[in-house]
Amino acid sequence: MNTSSLLIDAFGRISKVVEQSVKGCEPTGLSYRPEPGSNSIAWLVWHLTRIQDEHLSDIMGLEQAWVTDGWHQRFGMEADPANTGRGHGPDEVAAISPDGGLVQGYHTAVAKRSAEYLGKVNDAELDRIIDQSYDPPVTVGVRLVSVISDNIQHAGQARYLRGIVDRLG
Repeated sequence: MNTSSLLIDAFGRISKVVEQSVKGCEPTGLSYRPEPGSNSIAWLVWHLTRIQDEHLSDIMGLEQAWVTDGWHQRFGMEADPANTGRGHGPDEVAAISPDGGLVQGYHTAVAKRSAEYLGKVNDAELDRIIDQSYDPPVTVGVRLVSVISDNIQHAGQARYLRGIVDRLG
């Protein structure tokens, strides 16, 4: 297995868990929060997709799909590329649309864009420094591992919530 295949597989696993979390779930299930301060499936999927969009767009030197493809408008939000959900409180979590098609559509679009880039990644690209503000500086490889870690954790949380929603009926 080469570098690209490994990364495409890892990001593909995230997408599979996202689909399992969202597919066939009613809006009430997608917006369900076990307690007021917790996150919903819709927010978790939106957030992990925003993180992937933000970080991989930065790596690729592109504007985020959130802005260029008008996803912010579909979600009824501002085109703020820094709004990835970090620091969101209960009101912001509740404001994310529980439309499964919308949430899944955004994720699918970003995952496709990511896979196109990942198909070209080689060892030299993994070693490319993209952020000098850390010691040691951050490479593409370190950033990709960070995104995979963040995304798989949030996808797992969404899948866990989906199990709760399904059991509650």
